Parts: sequence; C-alpha cells; structure tokens
Amino acid sequence: MTNLPVWERPEPPARPTPTPLSRELIVRAAVALADRDGLGAVSLRKVGSALDAGPMRLYGYVASKEELLDLMIDEVYGEVAPEEDPTDGVDWRGSVRRLSLGLRAAARRHEWFVDLLGSRPHLNGPHSLAYLNRTLAAMDAAPGLDDMVAVLTAARTVDAYVVGAIRSEITEARTVRATGTDVEEWQRSAAGHLGRMTADGRFPMLKRMINEPSPELDPEVAFTLGLDCVLDGIAVRLPTTPALRWALDGA
Repeated sequence: MTNLPVWERPEPPARPTPTPLSRELIVRAAVALADRDGLGAVSLRKVGSALDAGPMRLYGYVASKEELLDLMIDEVYGEVAPEEDPTDGVDWRGSVRRLSLGLRAAARRHEWFVDLLGSRPHLNGPHSLAYLNRTLAAMDAAPGLDDMVAVLTAARTVDAYVVGAIRSEITEARTVRATGTDVEEWQRSAAGHLGRMTADGRFPMLKRMINEPSPELDPEVAFTLGLDCVLDGIAVRLPTTPALRWALDGA
C-alpha cells in the first residue's frame, strides 16, 4: 500500500479533533504558503503549523515533502482543466490555445509552479492527466495527425514552447522586482547595456533590434503570437507522418 502513488492511497479515517485534516486541506495550506512566501517556505512542519496540527499527523496523508510538491502541482493543474471542454475535438487550435493560456494564467497566480515544471515529472495526478488528455485529444482532432507518433510529437512541441515562454516571462518579472525598478526603467537599463555592447558592430542584429522602433506587446498577446507560430508549424509539418515515422524508425 505504501508503494502506491499518493493519489491511489486512502486517507486516514476522519478525526474531528483536535483539528480536522485532509489531503485537500494540507495541499491548500501548502499552496497558500508558497504563494505568500515562495517555494522554499513549504515544509510539512510549516504546513502543519498553519493547520494547527503536528507534522506527524500530516504523514498519515502525505509521506514526504516530495509527495506534497506533487500534490501542489496537480492542484494548480486543477485550475487549468477542471472539467472537459465541450468544444474539444471541434476546434483543435482553439482548444490548445485555451489550455495553454490557462496554464500561463495559473503560473502567474502561482509563480513557484513554473520552478517545479522544469525540475520534476509533473503529469502524475488526476488533474495533470486531465490536462494531458485534453491536449492529446485536441491534437488528435487536427487534420493529418493520424497516429500517436504525430499526436505526441505535436503535444511535446507545444509543451516545450508553453513551459519555456512561461518560465522566461516569470523570470523577467522576478528580475524586475529584484532590482526594485518598474518594467520600463528596467528595459531602459537593459537597452543601455546592449547599446554599449553593440557599439563596435560585433552584434549587428542586436544593434538593429535596439535601434529599430518596435511596439511593446502585452505579455499575453506576445505569448499567443508565439503559440500561433508553433501551431502554424504543426499544421504544415506534421501531416507528413510517414516521413516522420521513417526518421524515427531509422534512428
């Protein structure tokens, strides 16, 4: 029983005293701690303190901090894909866009989430599996993606873009906060440094980027534009499944 994943293990019998506990209460308390003080503030001792319960009681529900982190990840996925989308399978691009924007919005609400995305497997719990299932269903509905090789390749490509773009956006936001400046001031400072570094002509494209005026896009708009480029590429490239399969078989 103890070797089963946490989602498959029953919880201890309910005890109304001294303090009611459940995995749901534990995870919500851990998420609140991480939202307020960062991921480093999360421990079974601190979560137990927030719930007015000793850490030993928590071990009946969560065997380790690693399991707690897994549960926290799945909790955030529950905000993205809480139920099936009735449009799934009708508009594959729209479905992928909604899921991707939902994941971005959840990561912005819980910045610690993106640190876990890049450091541990995260498709284990029921909510994360629901997210993956809906992503695969959307890809399966795309014209020309006729087998799981193509569907999985497309899904992994989207995931690589979405996670990378979210990490980049949140890293920039953290850098701005750490410097104690607003976004425009930080960008002016960065542009000044790049201007000095490109003055001798070593980096012509960077110099052009600095000197040519370009509109400052809203972060969500920029994210969606990049996602659309990825989806455009999938729409064009992946219907050639036989060539893709040949390349994989010959590797």
